[in-house]
Amino acid sequence: EGTDTSQGKPQLISNINACINIVDTVKSTLGPCGMDKLINNGRMVSISNDGATIMGLLEIIHPAAKCLVDIARAQDNEVGDGTTSVVILAGELLKEAKQCIEDGIAPQIIIKAFRDCLVTVFEVLDKLNVPFSKDASLQKGLLERCARTALNSKLINTEKDFFAEMAVNAVLGLDSDLNLNMIGIKKVTGGSMKDSLFVDGVAFEKTFSYAGFEQLQKKFANPKVLLLNVELELKAEKDNAEVRIKDPKQYQSIVDAEWKIIFDKLDKCVASGANIVLSLLPIGDVATQYFAKHGLFCAGRVTRDDMERVALATGGAVQSTVSKLIPSILGTCEVFEERQVGSVRYNFFTGCLNSKTSTIILRGGAQQFIDEADRSLHDAICIVKRAIKTGSVVGGGGAIEMEISKALREKSRTIRGKEQMIVAGFAKAMEVIPRQLADNAGHDSTTILNKLRQKHYTTDDGTWFGVDIINGGVCNTFEAFVWEPTTVKRNALASACEAACLILSIDETVKNAESEAAQKSEATSRRQGGGMNLNQKGMGGLFQGAPGVTKMKGRRGR
Repeated sequence: EGTDTSQGKPQLISNINACINIVDTVKSTLGPCGMDKLINNGRMVSISNDGATIMGLLEIIHPAAKCLVDIARAQDNEVGDGTTSVVILAGELLKEAKQCIEDGIAPQIIIKAFRDCLVTVFEVLDKLNVPFSKDASLQKGLLERCARTALNSKLINTEKDFFAEMAVNAVLGLDSDLNLNMIGIKKVTGGSMKDSLFVDGVAFEKTFSYAGFEQLQKKFANPKVLLLNVELELKAEKDNAEVRIKDPKQYQSIVDAEWKIIFDKLDKCVASGANIVLSLLPIGDVATQYFAKHGLFCAGRVTRDDMERVALATGGAVQSTVSKLIPSILGTCEVFEERQVGSVRYNFFTGCLNSKTSTIILRGGAQQFIDEADRSLHDAICIVKRAIKTGSVVGGGGAIEMEISKALREKSRTIRGKEQMIVAGFAKAMEVIPRQLADNAGHDSTTILNKLRQKHYTTDDGTWFGVDIINGGVCNTFEAFVWEPTTVKRNALASACEAACLILSIDETVKNAESEAAQKSEATSRRQGGGMNLNQKGMGGLFQGAPGVTKMKGRRGR
C-alpha cells in the first residue's frame, strides 16, 4: 500500500540512462589532461579529479546509479587507482547494452554474453602482461615508472618524478605484508610542493604542551624511548572519591599521598634510563617540569596511529603501567629532534634500526590542494604496492583496451546469432578509454582511433600502441614507460562488467513514497548539521503520520 512500481523494458532503459548521466559527469576527468571538478555540498568545497572521491561527494540518490558509486569505491579500496576508468567502462557497456535491448534482445542473453567476454578479457591480460625483471637493482626504477603513470592524471603531475620516488621509497620501506597503514601522511599548509618531506621513520605534530615544555631538551642522539598508556598528571582524589576524615590534620596526609603517587611514577620513568617519554594519555605540567629538570623529553596525547608507528620503528613496547620497566621494552633510534615545519613544530624519529614505517609531510598552498595531493599520493602508493604483489604490468594509454577490443572482434566473427552483436558491442565499448583520453587532451579522437586500429590490426609490433597525449598521435606506450599493474586493469574490467550485469538484471523498482520522503528529510537534517525536526517523521514512526504505526491511546490520549 502506498508504493509505486516501475517495471519492464522502460524501467531498464531508465536505469541505464541514469547511469550514463553519472558517467557523463566524471568522464572529462580521465587521463593526464583531464579536468578537475569543484564540488560544493553546502558544508565544504572539494576540488578533485579522482573518480571515487567525486562519486562519493555527488550524493547520488538514484538506486541503480548507486552501483557506480560502489564499484568506484571498491576499485579505490582494492587497488587504489583506475576509479574513473571503471565508471566510464561500466557506463559504456550499459550504453551498448541499451542498443541491444531496444533491438529486442533479452537482458539475460546480454548478461551471459558479457560474462563470456570477460573470460576472453582475462585470457588477453594473462597472455600480454610483462613480468618484472628479477634483478632487484632494477626493481625500484620499474616501480617508479608505474607510480609516474598513476600521477600523470593528478593535480601534482608537474612534480610526478619527485612524488613517484617518494611513493616507492615509502612502500619499499614497509614490512613484507605491505601494510599501508604504516605510512603516515601529514599535511602542513604553506610552502610549495617541492618542500614536501619524506621521513624514513616517524614524524608527528607536536602535541598539546603544558607549562615547562619550553625547558625540555629538543634533540637527542641514540635516545631510549619509553612508550606508555599511562596518565602522568596530578589527580586530586577529592574530585574522584569521597574521603571522610575526623581530624583536619589528616587532610594533609591525603594531599601528600597524591603527590607521592605521581612522583613515584615519574621516578620510575627516569630510573628506566629513558630519554624520551611518550604517552597516549595526558602528561601534565608537574610531570613536564619534572622531566625537564632531569633532561628528558616528553609528549602526551600522542595519537594511537603515531604511537603504533613509533613502536614499530624504534622496537619499543607500549606499557600500561610504570612498574618493572625493563630495558628490553625501550625503543631506540639514531636521532630524535623537534624542528619547525611551516608554521608548526614536528617531532622526528630517524635512523631507526627496525624501521618498517615512514612518514610523508605534504606541503602546499590551499588546504584543498593539499587534500587532493594526499589522494593523488595515496593512489600512487597503492599502485606501487599492487605492482610489487602482481609482479607484472601492461601498457597504458588505451593500448591494452585496443588489444582486448581486437581479440573480442575476432571472437565475434566466430559466433552466430544475437551474441555476435553483443560481443561486438563489448569490443566497441573497450575503445572508450583511448577515445576519452584523446578527447580530454583536445585531440581529434576519430583520427587517433583510426590510427590505433590500423596499428593493432595490421602490424605485428603494434601491441602496445596507445594515445600520445603530448603530440596528439599514437605511440608505443610501453617504450614510453606508461605502465599500469595488470591487477588494476583486471579489477577495473571485472568490476565494470559485474556492475553492468547487475543493472541489466533489474527489471522492477519498488518505491515507497512516504519512506522516500522520510529519507530525504533525514538527509537534509544531516546536511544542515542540526538535530531531528520533531515535526517530521522519525524515532521509528513515533510521531503522527508515520507509516505502518498505530498510535496507542493512553490515559491522556485524545
